[in-house]
Amino acid sequence: MLYIIRHGQTEMNSRRLLQGRSDIPLNSQGIAQAEEAALLLRSKGICFDHVFSSPLARAVQTAAILADGTPVHTDPRLIEMDYGPYEGADLRDPAPELRHFFEDFIRNPAPAGMEPLQEVVARTGQFLEELRLLKGNVLISTHAVSMKGILEYLSPDSHGSYWSKYIANCEIYCCEQSEAGFTVPFSLGTGLPVTPGV
Repeated sequence: MLYIIRHGQTEMNSRRLLQGRSDIPLNSQGIAQAEEAALLLRSKGICFDHVFSSPLARAVQTAAILADGTPVHTDPRLIEMDYGPYEGADLRDPAPELRHFFEDFIRNPAPAGMEPLQEVVARTGQFLEELRLLKGNVLISTHAVSMKGILEYLSPDSHGSYWSKYIANCEIYCCEQSEAGFTVPFSLGTGLPVTPGV
């Protein structure tokens, strides 16, 4: 089985700042979220044979908590979307062009300087294709938008529906993988109640 998790909360998440590729560690709430997610998986008898993570600290920390001793391998293709000049933007009062993009990810292209969504899908999809032959349970620890890119890749019939879907910190999706491909992913939920934010 393939399991995908969004990292736990950071201080930038709690302040509703656009975090992107800023290398921010988990805060105490984020650590608790990851620990609860690990407990949720263990209660279902799930442990991991392979663990992969974005190279950013918050994702690596989350992966390590869930890995339970399995080595964590980082891959740059799992990193968060590049927000360019909008890195650190306050999501409570975003620039008009950023608000326009967030209102309709499907029809409104990313503002100039930001990574296009199709590139997020392409790089994460390329990574996923390399996992098909792996045996056992596989964990991917990543970020909100890159996780949506993964879910879009795994769900060809979604027609962009994941872009506007809220994914909580430490929310877990899973699907089956094989040489033939992947099944449609579904949410296992999170280990802890969380406050909505990006």
